[in-house]
Amino acid sequence: MLRRRFGNLDSIGAGKASKAQFDRWREDRIRKLRTKEYGDCVPNVAPNLRFLHQNHSEPTITWIGHSTFLIQMAGLNIVTDPVWARRMAFQKRLAPPGIELSDMPSVDVVLISHAHYDHLHVSSLRRLRGPKKMIVPAGLRKKLIVRGFLQSQELHWWEDTSFRGVKFTFVPAQHWTRRNPWDMNTSHWGGWILQIDHGPTIYFAGDSGYFRGFSEIGRKFDIDIALLPIGAYDPEWFMASQHVSPEEALQAFLDVRAKYFVPMHYGAFKLSDDTPSEALQRLEAARAKLGIPTEKLLLLQHGETMRFESHNLETPKEKDGLDS
Repeated sequence: MLRRRFGNLDSIGAGKASKAQFDRWREDRIRKLRTKEYGDCVPNVAPNLRFLHQNHSEPTITWIGHSTFLIQMAGLNIVTDPVWARRMAFQKRLAPPGIELSDMPSVDVVLISHAHYDHLHVSSLRRLRGPKKMIVPAGLRKKLIVRGFLQSQELHWWEDTSFRGVKFTFVPAQHWTRRNPWDMNTSHWGGWILQIDHGPTIYFAGDSGYFRGFSEIGRKFDIDIALLPIGAYDPEWFMASQHVSPEEALQAFLDVRAKYFVPMHYGAFKLSDDTPSEALQRLEAARAKLGIPTEKLLLLQHGETMRFESHNLETPKEKDGLDS
């Protein structure tokens, strides 16, 4: 029986590489790994666990690492792309998770952007506490049921669902997915818009190359915080269709017309040839060139919590670590 295969806007075939292209990247990577320095990683701060476990009203965003966030909205604990893995393929994690799994509060909702291993780690998902409702891309629910996760709802692009006061909308991205040699693009990929009444609207972009969909998302939603990827872009001749560069991430931030930009998808795993420090240096250079105010770019450390004044959504409160 033929299975449905999902695609991108404009029929961009992300993730499709010839053997010659892959061999070229592998040779380039071996050469670069001899000269590049990966020692400068995203710092960790001790998370304010007491606050996070007791908070049932104030919107917050805490960066665990890579594309994993703990987002608190309307009394819900929401986790994006749960990955606490200590390794990705043969590479050790560059920095420990901002909150250890054993320290996490009970989780109400899990959002999955797509099924790549650095965005969906089954062991991490099993160990998260709580009666988790999972909201996932179209095509992924059956794969999760096989693994014993029965409480999942799948959405297509632009579809939405609400749960206990939070509205979740699945929005397009330019990417691809595969977990084995036979399931290429049999589930979809995308980002998530999280909305509550009288609170911030958060855009979690998942993983994406630069595409016209960012502008469409910006026209449809009034976004306060955009969580956008900036890593795994090098070499750009190979990665551009599936991962934005730091410069493209800033253009995506302008396209979606968000008020603030939180970079992600860097500093935890060595997925390509760029380093965390290179990504941040290019991001800062592009920010200055584009004239984006410094305060619009919010660099979180692993374990840091961004808190919001309930009466002033224009300005996030000072970032929060232990005993802040």
